[in-house]
Formats: sequence, C-alpha cells, structure tokens
Amino acid sequence: MAVAPSGTRVYLCSFAMEAAFFDLDKTVIARASMVAFGRPFYRQGLITRRLMMRALWGQLVYLYLGADEARLARMRESVLALTKGWHQAQVRKIVREALTDVVTPIIYAEALELIEEHRAAGRRVFIVSASPEEIVEPLADFLEVDEAIASRARIDAHGAYTGEMEFYAYGEQKAVGMRDIAEREGIDLGASWAYSDSATDIPMLEAVGHPVAVNPDRELARVARERGWEVRNFERPVRLRDRVPTPPPAPTAVGATALFAGGIAALWWKRRHAPAPPSRVDEVRRLAASWPRRLRVR
Repeated sequence: MAVAPSGTRVYLCSFAMEAAFFDLDKTVIARASMVAFGRPFYRQGLITRRLMMRALWGQLVYLYLGADEARLARMRESVLALTKGWHQAQVRKIVREALTDVVTPIIYAEALELIEEHRAAGRRVFIVSASPEEIVEPLADFLEVDEAIASRARIDAHGAYTGEMEFYAYGEQKAVGMRDIAEREGIDLGASWAYSDSATDIPMLEAVGHPVAVNPDRELARVARERGWEVRNFERPVRLRDRVPTPPPAPTAVGATALFAGGIAALWWKRRHAPAPPSRVDEVRRLAASWPRRLRVR
C-alpha cells in the first residue's frame, strides 16, 4: 500500500504471468526428435547405416512400448558415447539446414493450435525436452515460442562433445528448469499449463495448476485418470512447408498465356491488399480440413 501526496490511499498490486510448457517428442512432434535426424547425420558421415537402422528400431520401441527410466538411461549413454568428438557447430548446422525437411512434416496441428491459443491469451510458451539443445532450440525458434528447456552436453575447449552431460532435462529436472524460469520471469505456475505424453514427465505436470496428458503412455493414462487430469489426443501431423506458396514467375515471362498472366495479377493484387499473411494455425486448420478430401482423391 502507498500513500499519495493528497493523502489518498493507493493499493499497488502485481499480477503474475501465466505460461504453457510443452514436452516435445510425441507431444509437439509425432516422433522422437533425436531419431528424426538420423538420416541427415548419416548423409554428413557422422553415423553409419547400421547405427541409423538401430535408431529406427529404437524409434519403434519408443512409439509402441514407451520409454521407461532404464531404457532412456541406456539411450542417453549410447548417444553420449556416439557423439563424443563431434563438433557442436557442425551438429547445429546440420540440424538447422535439415529442420524444414525433417521436423516440420511431423508437427501436430493440435499442438500448433494450442501454442497459438496460449500466445493469443498473453501467456509465455516454452518447449521442455530431454532432447539436446542443438535440436530443441532451432525448433523452438521455428515455432516462435519464448524459450526452450533442453539437455546440454559438455563441450571441450575445441567445441567438441566430451561424452558427458552438463544438464539432463529429464524427470524432476524438467520441473526444476520450469521453476527457475518461473522465478526469473514472474510466472505463476499454479495458473499455468503443461503438456506431455510420458509418465517420466509427471514432475513436470505436477508443477503446474493445469496438467494435460497428451497421447499418454499407459502409466501416465492411469495417473491422469486417478488425479482427474485432462487428457488429449493429437492425431494430425502436418507439413508446414506446404503452407508456403511457390513464388510465381514474373508477369512478363515469355510464353505466358493470358489466363496465366491474369491469375498472377490476381494473386499479386490479393497479396498487396491483404492486411496480413495467414497465421500458422489458420493454415494448419485449412490443411487438416482438406485431408479427408485428399485421401478420397488418392
């Protein structure tokens, strides 16, 4: 409480910010992000074909059997051993160059819609993932979320991975990262949301007032039923690159027909007078609505 010079009492109050925290694998995207980049790493000579096949097998196990703590620990140690000596700058370059082709076709439309809804409501939006920051941060930038919480490998003086983990964003550590951000940004976790598919993320879901189980594994589904948590199913991965139209040729191109030129002119006029380009969510909804028709045609 403060007292104004006139003697009038003025009550000062601050409102904590709300946020939404999204797990990545099988929540925002339909596959394990680490495995999704197996082919680009193979093309750049970082892994062998045999290792890529093993990674694909691990993806099947992850999708259909889930990933308990022991299995994830083995996967983590294998990845750390495999990447020892790789240069972080090279990995970042490969990921950013391959992001559109590898990850954007497997992003859930439902996740994009929720991200947009939370952003429109004025909430901060975060990606929280045990995957390495070299993969999570570029995807977070693409999705235009505020920040990412991700695992960090230890790097030596030459910029190469040492085969050790500096911070593993897994289990309780996800909740720790969320609480650190909440304290730094003034976020009210009790009024915030969290989304995940895995029972290993129960601490993350417990950290907020609005936990949501997305495509939950068997254990998380059981916990969600017992605690009355909201459950959602995401089923519509979409290719975001399809939303970007191919630039038309110049109207003066030799051999263009009058009809084609008229079409180009109409597109030019529409773009010139449009108030703003469509949002990702609007385009995703359009693509999703067209899927049944495309399937019938095929």
